[in-house]
Amino acid sequence: MFDYLFSLFSNDMGIDLGTANTLVYVKNHGIVLREPSVVAIDRESRRVLAIGSEAKRMLGRTPASISAIRPLRNGVIADFGAAQEMIKFFIRKVHNGRTLLRPRIVVGIPSGITEVERRAVQESAEQAGAREVFLIEEPMAAAIGADLPIAEPHANMIVDIGGGTTETAVVSLGGMVVSKSIGVAGDEFDDAVLQHFRRKYNMLIGETTAEDVKIQVGSVFPLKEEKTMEVKGRDQATGLPKTVLITSEEVRQALMEPVQLILEMIKNTLEETPAELAADLVDRGMVMAGGGSLLRGLPDLIRQETELPVHRAADPLSCVALGTGRYLEMLDSMSIRRSDSVPFRVTRS
Repeated sequence: MFDYLFSLFSNDMGIDLGTANTLVYVKNHGIVLREPSVVAIDRESRRVLAIGSEAKRMLGRTPASISAIRPLRNGVIADFGAAQEMIKFFIRKVHNGRTLLRPRIVVGIPSGITEVERRAVQESAEQAGAREVFLIEEPMAAAIGADLPIAEPHANMIVDIGGGTTETAVVSLGGMVVSKSIGVAGDEFDDAVLQHFRRKYNMLIGETTAEDVKIQVGSVFPLKEEKTMEVKGRDQATGLPKTVLITSEEVRQALMEPVQLILEMIKNTLEETPAELAADLVDRGMVMAGGGSLLRGLPDLIRQETELPVHRAADPLSCVALGTGRYLEMLDSMSIRRSDSVPFRVTRS
């Protein structure tokens, strides 16, 4: 009864606390917030100046007195104070003063993080005002958000390529049979583009420009019509502004190193999958989620390398957030208590 009354007045939420973007799902309302995971801080006073979209616009453009940072790296908290302020800001923004009670929060976390990193996520959410904190591993959240039938006695494979980590898992009967996590994802794609300009053109570009190049002309599989893009940066030799014309073929070569690491992890996951479940994947294949799955040609390349069907989720950018939210909406009906075992490998503080 008390849990039911709490739910009437508290905007409980699920959070995809991503390296690149944070998404917030509010129970009965869906995804209500989608902001970059960036915080702008005054270097001397450590005062937070901006968070989210406003802070991202400052990346690479701040004076010496201001630092625009990403408090999460490779899917885990790198700057505890900045992460806490960011979570607080998003909670206040979502609630907008309407709630009478502190919310329950479900947070998606990488499957490969340590207990220390788990506690850091829990404590950040608690300090930000959460009444209770549940943690769900991102591959499971992505599978739920992608509408995979995870409770069935059949294999379902998810490949979630985010900003800081790539997660793979084979799910059956509500649990992860095999799961792997690697710190290679969208950020490494951007860095590969940045390094290509540095090596080939002796030219410096910023993180935002590298991301734009990846989005506009990036690919990992031959295109029917190759693309070109004019890119502006700074010449390392002269220090003067410089412009070059880059092709999608060049970007494809630059991206192959991080992409090969992801392919290797997918193959390792398949090699460790039990034979009966592996047989299911011949027909069912795998589902891709996360922003990295939008890279041109990636499903085609994985299909060629694994000889399995590869599908992209209907809304790959939102899968983890949708999964945390759908689990949140199950809490009341499951009547979970602190002493109960929690399904889907979810833990609570």
